[in-house]
Amino acid sequence: MNSKNAFTAATIASSFAAALTMIATAATAAPKPPQPTMDKCFGIALKGDNDCAAGAGTTCAGTSASDYQGNAWKYVPKGTCETIKTPKGTGSLEPIKS
Repeated sequence: MNSKNAFTAATIASSFAAALTMIATAATAAPKPPQPTMDKCFGIALKGDNDCAAGAGTTCAGTSASDYQGNAWKYVPKGTCETIKTPKGTGSLEPIKS
């Protein structure tokens, strides 16, 4: 393979890898659809494990910057949120102000 063909193959491979990364990132950051049997529970998600709403500068699901972040939520079965205990208190049906 001459150097021109090697450059072209490397360019195609890196473009393909970049496209796959963008697709994976978009799929991860998309908000989860509403769940009729679930409540949005704020302040219980671990870092990077929220279902959505992680505050300014974030894109959504999987973007919480810290454990038990007050403005990030996870879906939990209806009626259980406020009984979930974390090191920072209990879960909340409304965002928790820091």
